[in-house]
Amino acid sequence: MEKQKFDRTIPYNSLPFLPPSKDLDNNPKVLKKLVAASRALATVNGNINRLPNPFMLVNTIALQEAKTSTEIENIFTTEDELYKAISQTQKENNINASTKEVLKYREALWAGYNYLQQNKTIDANLIKNIFKQIKETTSDFRPPQAKVVIKRGQSDFRSGEIIYTPPRGEDVIENFMDNLIEFLNDDKKFPSDPLLKMCIAHYQFEAIHPFQDGNGRTGRILNLLYLINKGLLSQPTLYLSKFIIVNKEDYYYKIGAVTQKNSWETWTEFMLEAVEKTSVLTNTLINEILEQMESTLEYAQKRIIWYNKELNEAIFSQPYIKPQIIGNILGKTSRTTLTKYLNELVINKILRPKKNGVEVFYINDDLLRILEG
Repeated sequence: MEKQKFDRTIPYNSLPFLPPSKDLDNNPKVLKKLVAASRALATVNGNINRLPNPFMLVNTIALQEAKTSTEIENIFTTEDELYKAISQTQKENNINASTKEVLKYREALWAGYNYLQQNKTIDANLIKNIFKQIKETTSDFRPPQAKVVIKRGQSDFRSGEIIYTPPRGEDVIENFMDNLIEFLNDDKKFPSDPLLKMCIAHYQFEAIHPFQDGNGRTGRILNLLYLINKGLLSQPTLYLSKFIIVNKEDYYYKIGAVTQKNSWETWTEFMLEAVEKTSVLTNTLINEILEQMESTLEYAQKRIIWYNKELNEAIFSQPYIKPQIIGNILGKTSRTTLTKYLNELVINKILRPKKNGVEVFYINDDLLRILEG
């Protein structure tokens, strides 16, 4: 019987439930990619534990993930605006809209992480809460009457053309999401490797498109949280969006190929390669940060008698740092005394001052170079 041609303008209510019809667990090419991705991811997880404070990555690698993930949605901010915002050198009403979007992504990532630590499961509330944080909304899954379609971007050939219409109807989205959540959580009924499940579930989530907007960012956070839930990652610091934005056309093409041609193999191979390459990149960032921290500590302690390990860790927690943070670590509350200490850090080229209106904050150029490299 000839397969019916896929119609991009009709709601895809015939989206198959998981698991996929293809046997990915025994596909030689997929398994080869799976082994490489698993090894690389395990190395990242071990490397995170080498950090003196794993949460320092909240403002470094996790922030880069947030920035790049929003760029996939064509939301751009500069490094300068972003780091000034997280160091709280700008008031809320002075932060531009794009920077706020990045910060909301980071907040959603960590809110999801904390929820997962408490509840130990991927459920509908977790997914909805991620979306609500990203969009600053109280909205839920798409209502059945919402005629949501996916169109080509303004810069694309045939811009505005409908390329996909997600499922729609009474209880339709809820039923698809119930199946997706069961697939992720029930390892007896669905015993695939967790990395394979992540690849499969990411496609399914994007195909369901459960929210009116913000699905891409919600789905990318869900990837990281699922890996944490399965013990493959201890912190949500995998820089996965970098690979996706570099290979953005392939990403969307391969998603479409699953929908139209049931091409699960090429999609899964692509996502496993994303995990492998991203793990290598994240490892490089962690190694470079650790090496630079050690070098800076050794250099500074030879020149500054009061410089210590705690201060060194603080200035590598984010590229831009406020004087009061340094003052709190050193126990120096007097402005005159703190200014003297900060000047010593500047003279020795450990930090660089920068004015933001009437306020001065300090930049760790070595950390900034690593993050922007």
